Amino acid sequence: MLLCGCVLLFLGSVLAHPLNEMSLDAQWDSWKTTHLREYNGLGEEVIRRTIWEKNMRLIEAHNEEAALGIHSYELGMNHLGDMTSEEIAEKLTGLQVPMNRDRSNTWIPDNNVVKIPRSIDYRKKGMVTPVKNQLSCGSCWAFSSAGALEGQLAKTTGKLIDLSPQNLVDCVTENNGCGGGYMTNAFEYVEENGGIDTEEAYPYLGQDGQCAYNASGMGAQCRGFKEIPEGDEWALTKAVVKVGPVAVGIDATLSTFQFYQRGVYYDPNCNKDDINHAVLAVGYGQTAKGMKFWIVKNSWSESWGKQGYIMMARNRGNACGIANLASYPIM
Repeated sequence: MLLCGCVLLFLGSVLAHPLNEMSLDAQWDSWKTTHLREYNGLGEEVIRRTIWEKNMRLIEAHNEEAALGIHSYELGMNHLGDMTSEEIAEKLTGLQVPMNRDRSNTWIPDNNVVKIPRSIDYRKKGMVTPVKNQLSCGSCWAFSSAGALEGQLAKTTGKLIDLSPQNLVDCVTENNGCGGGYMTNAFEYVEENGGIDTEEAYPYLGQDGQCAYNASGMGAQCRGFKEIPEGDEWALTKAVVKVGPVAVGIDATLSTFQFYQRGVYYDPNCNKDDINHAVLAVGYGQTAKGMKFWIVKNSWSESWGKQGYIMMARNRGNACGIANLASYPIM
């Protein structure tokens, strides 16, 4: 019912502001071809095109404002273009915040760590695997967890190996697979299970399955985890410097996030108290104009954002709640 209501709102908006259909036909056909879209009948295509046009107008209006200096980032059409924000959030997020968090695992920043680099990018240090695509499965938590494990594995062994999010989706009983989950539950599973398989041994399917972990395909182990003090961006900065890539949670429900393309992302409407999507902080930096940002790896494919990454505002009041649910595994 929610989707129907959203679609009707989209249709009403378009009827109130008619578009020049001819000018968009070529772009629509090109978008469908690029993203391999086929629909079940003309009725479905009309609805999907209506949503796509609405998103196109949002993107164009935002970028016009960005050109005037109103925004620090630009939007762009991507493979999510025929979906509403609600659909995207339903299918591509999935971070479930635990009711009770064990504060005994809180990481206390080392006061001896005084030299904080101006910037750091673990992609350049060989600690980040290629961007993945979680498909229509709420498994963001599994990709965030696997990414943090991959970073620690590379740091401790010098080997960069793709680990298996599917292993986590199928086997972490404390989580709900494609229905969502939390990163520290995944780290606890890897610790108690004695390891996590590699992606090669346990390929990603994008759907729930029976647990099929096999120790012969094990790629990494961990001895537990630590959580960053809630909401403390300075502590998160120190953790990224000292530890490496850190699993983080953010609000990813806004259209501005879903169609982000380049620049430093800051939307005052991003809700730091509604964390719903798990991603991976792989570094930080600042622009020539001094605007500070986090380098964040998403799991919505390289077709999203800046080849799968987003630069999220840093030290701007914990924007999008990036420091609220940050954690990393111990190896």
